[in-house]
Amino acid sequence: MTERGSERSDANATYVFAVCWNPDPSAFHGLSGVTDEAPVRILPLEKLTAIVQTVRACDFTDEAWQVRLSDRRELERYARAHHDVVTAAAASCPTVPVPMATVYHGERRASDALGSESDRFHAALERIAHHAEWGVKVYAPPSPADDSFRTATPSAGRRPAPGAGLAYLDRKRSVQVRRERSRHETLQAAEQVDSEVRLLAAASRRLRPHEPRLSGERRSQVLNATYLVADHRVEELAELTRSLSRRTGLHIDLSGPWVPYSFVGEV
Repeated sequence: MTERGSERSDANATYVFAVCWNPDPSAFHGLSGVTDEAPVRILPLEKLTAIVQTVRACDFTDEAWQVRLSDRRELERYARAHHDVVTAAAASCPTVPVPMATVYHGERRASDALGSESDRFHAALERIAHHAEWGVKVYAPPSPADDSFRTATPSAGRRPAPGAGLAYLDRKRSVQVRRERSRHETLQAAEQVDSEVRLLAAASRRLRPHEPRLSGERRSQVLNATYLVADHRVEELAELTRSLSRRTGLHIDLSGPWVPYSFVGEV
């Protein structure tokens, strides 16, 4: 969908943030978008509306974008600006986010390209209307310390009693068996959480659990999922996750509402 290439420095392009139904133009007042050189505005597309901004084409050539990708701070600025506009649109009306850095050589090219995908946009908008995305993360309870195993560990410099080595190995195997059983029960409980939340949701996606060493989270995450939930069922969702936490003994984090990025499909 994105058009890039070499452009003269004074040429303009049209940056697209999202496609939606009947947005409130005032929702974008005060938002700078990805540049402060032009306002964020609406672009009518027959029965759809695009949220766009005029940008300098030279800022979105392949070379310029590759440089931006290597600058973490600059990339984060663009991502945050893009998300702020999408969020403002979604607060106003059903909205399909468009991937960051979707740029066309002028409004006519943008209108033609987006209009050719109108059926897909309408289908996505119908699917997410009056719904929001909610995240559910489930964490395993901390493993209880096995004091009996630690105190029974043979000490250096002390001669073990006859048969102590075998007894130590037996205890070690027993601890491992208990840990594996606990892990299995935790995973089963996490599946129960996902199964019951999916019954309430209109759609769901399972994501890869975050590894503690990458996320900085000390707890072990056993479920990372996102759900498309109707607005009128939000209180029901909150009560369900509280109930599941009590019943399973697992720690459950519920987050949202979010713009339903996970459920708009490829556009």
